[in-house]
Amino acid sequence: MHKWIIIGGGIQGMTLATFLRKQKGVTPEEMAIIDPHEEPLSEWKRCTEAISMPFLRSPFVHHLDVDPFSLNRHAKASPFSEDASFLGRFKRPSLLLFHEHCEHLVREQEIRRSWIQGRVESVKRLENGWQIHLENGSLVRGANVVLAIGAGEQLHWPAWAQQLQTDSPGSIFHVFDKELPKFDASQAPFTIIGGGITAVHLTLKLHKQFPGQVTLLKRHPFRVHDFDSDPGWLGPKYQQAFRKTRSYTQRREMIGHARRKGSIPRDLNARMRKQLRQFPELVADGHVSRVQRQQNVTSLIDENGTLLRQTGTVILATGFQPQLPGHDWLSPVIEEQRLKCAECGYPVVTQTLQWGPGLYVMGPLAELEVGPIARNISGAREAASRILQVH
Repeated sequence: MHKWIIIGGGIQGMTLATFLRKQKGVTPEEMAIIDPHEEPLSEWKRCTEAISMPFLRSPFVHHLDVDPFSLNRHAKASPFSEDASFLGRFKRPSLLLFHEHCEHLVREQEIRRSWIQGRVESVKRLENGWQIHLENGSLVRGANVVLAIGAGEQLHWPAWAQQLQTDSPGSIFHVFDKELPKFDASQAPFTIIGGGITAVHLTLKLHKQFPGQVTLLKRHPFRVHDFDSDPGWLGPKYQQAFRKTRSYTQRREMIGHARRKGSIPRDLNARMRKQLRQFPELVADGHVSRVQRQQNVTSLIDENGTLLRQTGTVILATGFQPQLPGHDWLSPVIEEQRLKCAECGYPVVTQTLQWGPGLYVMGPLAELEVGPIARNISGAREAASRILQVH
């Protein structure tokens, strides 16, 4: 039996694995990391590479390692110059440097020895721990389980987009779709739907590849913020009031207000503005309500019946659905173990993120306790620190 089972091998799960190895001396054999992919951070890498994101939005102290200055030290030992490694006054790391640092930690801490590739089918409580049934028939047993699952498989498709996909497969994709084809195999021109960081990165990437054949269609003016929530949420400035709030409905509202959804940092806004001076057609405003597809051309129409664009391929950069991650196999566990949930369906947990006996949460599942930073790298570090307080 393992001491720890971590379900999810993304940013959240890998941060906890590193903290367990370094701070608690947990051996690779005492830990199991269950994930559907072959490699740690597979989904994170696939999504960041899909939009060719050059720099993270987070500052240099946010990464998977225990020591906040670990990434900085790693950069100094790397062959890259400081300009190539970090951006701006917050020293945001390049994606290349960040991935190198992650890989260094995976090797150093022998994380692959704990890796179990598989998809969870069900979770059962034992007398002295938990048993995880995988879809391939394997069983994994452990004293403690941490749910470190994200919303990566819950892509948001507006109703009109679902209809278009049904009627004309191959004419529309979500940028984070696992089946996303090579862009040069798709039909130009391209229309990207969205207005946040993913949409803008993707627009700039495709514009470089297909100049004059890409348009970003957005519903609102660019919302320019350095981070996706105020840095005050990283410390007591906002966390104190959040923790004092007893109503989870109010906490959910606070999270909603704090999140700067659909926003972009200043440097990305500047890059887009520079391109717009030369290519004013690169961005258009409008809210798609319905579509028509005829002779390989998709017409995007607003609620007033006005034609917004005619395009060859539509690419959604519309984010993820807000529902509970892992809903299919998590719902029976909630019912059987009578796990406490708020009105929004998300876990009500202790300050150390305990949801049940030996059961802990991170990432989106922890946001009613950790706040709006829960899904971010900073939230992963906060969650790992809290869980380790108990053990």
